[in-house]
Amino acid sequence: MTGPLESADGDDTDGSPVRPPSVDSLARSVAHLGLPHSMAVAAAREAVAAGDPASTRRRGERLRSRLLQPVVNATGVLLHTNMGRAPLHRSWLEGPASLGPSNLEIELEDGRRGSRNDRTAALAAMACGAESALIVNNGASAVLLVLAALAAGQPVIVSRGELVEIGGAFRVPDVMAFSGARLVEVGTTNRTRLRDYENGLSGVAGETSPVLMKVHRSNFEMRGFTEETTVGQLSSLGPPVVVDLGSGLLDSNTPWLTGSPPAWLAAEPAARQTLAAGASLVTFSGDKLLGGPQAGIVAGRAELVASCARHPLARALRAGGLVLSVLQETFLAYLRRDGHSIPFWRMATTPVDELRARAAALGVGEVVTCRSAPGGGSLPGLELDSAGVALPGDHLAELRRMPVPVVARVVGGRTVADLRSVRPAEDMVLAEALASVAKTGG
Repeated sequence: MTGPLESADGDDTDGSPVRPPSVDSLARSVAHLGLPHSMAVAAAREAVAAGDPASTRRRGERLRSRLLQPVVNATGVLLHTNMGRAPLHRSWLEGPASLGPSNLEIELEDGRRGSRNDRTAALAAMACGAESALIVNNGASAVLLVLAALAAGQPVIVSRGELVEIGGAFRVPDVMAFSGARLVEVGTTNRTRLRDYENGLSGVAGETSPVLMKVHRSNFEMRGFTEETTVGQLSSLGPPVVVDLGSGLLDSNTPWLTGSPPAWLAAEPAARQTLAAGASLVTFSGDKLLGGPQAGIVAGRAELVASCARHPLARALRAGGLVLSVLQETFLAYLRRDGHSIPFWRMATTPVDELRARAAALGVGEVVTCRSAPGGGSLPGLELDSAGVALPGDHLAELRRMPVPVVARVVGGRTVADLRSVRPAEDMVLAEALASVAKTGG
């Protein structure tokens, strides 16, 4: 007698073909996976159609693995794009807009309809020393909206060395073209001087509203025979200066951290200092060095931010209440100067000795020295000293199949789990996963 997950090849005793198990019985046999019945049925139908009813469980597990779920990031890449970039403080997910109705667009003083831009965006402006700010759904949206609102049909003058590809084949010239702005390239790939921008402005003399733009090369380095023009120099030319900072460092003085700013931030431009140097607007991401959810921030002169907010694209690109709620908690942490409550900054600044002690306390594998990276297209080339544990062999696939998947890396033929990107609360989960694969894989 065959069970519901056994294939039924051959004929029965009277010579007629053996029927495969019913789709319903196969679906019920994988109920323990916790999938909605319709998904279990889909897995069962696929298995029957493939002539392999026994594969129902495997197909159901594959469907479940494709759902969003928590994972342990043991890669050492703090802002891992494939895992959502900046990790969030769990308490932020219980913010005002996460548990039910909030005053997202209502004024509690008089009951009138309000603006979502008066809440979290006001905190963003305060945190980076801007007159005003606007929140949209990601960094590329912030750039697109600014260009569409301020420069549609107008020249935007950019150094050839800053026509970067942000990621996913998303390029600055393409964003400009879509916004309706007209790209005017100046300088060369490696050297762009002030006179290059002056010549660019002379070439568009008589046009109403040219814009000068700088784009931070946040995801690659350029060394050697190079030169670029500062924001202060550009601001002396007259037209609005828009700076896409990308990575989202708020203040180069890092007042939210104890002690001096980390040396590895020395060359990273920050929103507060860029605005103080004369930028009219800055744009940056919420889920990189800011350490918040995916979002895009536009900050700077109030009248220019207002122009962006009035543009029809602003509604299409605006952030939702859940994002604004988590972003509010992020900015409040900055304003409280509580960098420890921002997971990215806590991970980035944890002493190596503390990581080494945590690695030893796991009780499995060999404690090893690691090299971590910020990731997320920020601080290219930077490596941070770290510590973790190593097991001989490649166990990446087994770790990803754990009840709580663990994503690690292989270095020199060993599986390495870097503790800098692992939350302390996840150490026990990591230890159990490593012990399991060490036991089965030797």
